[in-house]
Amino acid sequence: MPDPQTTQASDPAVVCPPLSLYIHVPWCVRKCPYCDFNSHAIRGEIPESDYLAALIEDLDQDLALVRGRPIESVFIGGGTPSLMSGDFYRQLFEQLRQRLDFRKDPEITLEANPGTLEAGRFREFREAGINRLSIGVQSFNPEHLQALGRIHDSEAARKAIESARSAGFDNFNIDLMHGLPGQTPEQALRDLEIAVSYQPTHLSWYQLTIEPNTEFFSRPPEIPDDDRLGDIYEAGAAYLHRQGFCDYEVSAWSLPGRESRHNLNYWTFGDYLALGAGGHGKVSLEDGRLLRYWKTRQPDAYLNRIGSRTAGKEEIKAEDRPLEFMMNALRLRQGVEESLYCERTGLPLSSIAVKLEELRNQGLLTRDRIQATEQGQRYLNSLLERFL
Repeated sequence: MPDPQTTQASDPAVVCPPLSLYIHVPWCVRKCPYCDFNSHAIRGEIPESDYLAALIEDLDQDLALVRGRPIESVFIGGGTPSLMSGDFYRQLFEQLRQRLDFRKDPEITLEANPGTLEAGRFREFREAGINRLSIGVQSFNPEHLQALGRIHDSEAARKAIESARSAGFDNFNIDLMHGLPGQTPEQALRDLEIAVSYQPTHLSWYQLTIEPNTEFFSRPPEIPDDDRLGDIYEAGAAYLHRQGFCDYEVSAWSLPGRESRHNLNYWTFGDYLALGAGGHGKVSLEDGRLLRYWKTRQPDAYLNRIGSRTAGKEEIKAEDRPLEFMMNALRLRQGVEESLYCERTGLPLSSIAVKLEELRNQGLLTRDRIQATEQGQRYLNSLLERFL
């Protein structure tokens, strides 16, 4: 990764981190009962050309935040971005490259859901410049897919992965969930075995959680108890380690050297522009301030907005930066160098030195790095509360 640029600010002295781009596509075929993301079931045809125009207008309003900094990675999330055509993405990236400088060989990821893909669509995505996929399988078990409200079956999931490979995608993630209603450790392990058989470079393997404002929150399913959840995780983690995967982040597993560059930028408190309905961004400004901002959530309002589509913004104040940084960095199993804290927050290490020493003496953090020990990982929420 190239050396970051230092801004002209002197108090606090912020070093501009790598810059990524997040693009949100808000539409999906049907809202899943566990989903709390900004996603909206399709009513009629997706207005591709209008949304493309809105995204570019959105970017033009935000270009002043970029100041010529290059884009390291792009992630297109949703919703279901694979509902959009290959031509949509071809035109989108033509417009993006006219306005933004991209690093050589940027990581460009698209979320794709089985059951939404026509024949040949993956090849069109590849030709548009997308070089990494995140395929939302969630489970290969028919009963669990039905319980999760997914629109695809196991066969569609398998075909989607095979189509991605035949289209030339050799770098892809498979999204899987565990702790599903009625799931046994054997069933969870079987999902992992099937996924690994397709030789993905990356797995997102995370536990089903019941979030507010979801159908599952209103009518919660019966999920495994804590003992069974522990058994599922232990069996799955042991299997993935045997297969050569490392859990570089709390719920992310990869083959060596195939970690998600975009996600690593998040967890190391990097910057990211945001485009699209409900997108969230974070940027380091020239005067040393750190700014979070978010876009209009409702698709119709986003499409019809005149002028800036930014719905709100807030400064990350100096007193909040230690917690913000730790909430990200401590998700990484290897943690980060101490110097990164100073570079990304603009604060001296002395601002958290006392807390670091206390936590190290308690066996929750390692020495010489900002990294949670095994015990610290088990009590991560309590550990983070110390930085409030």
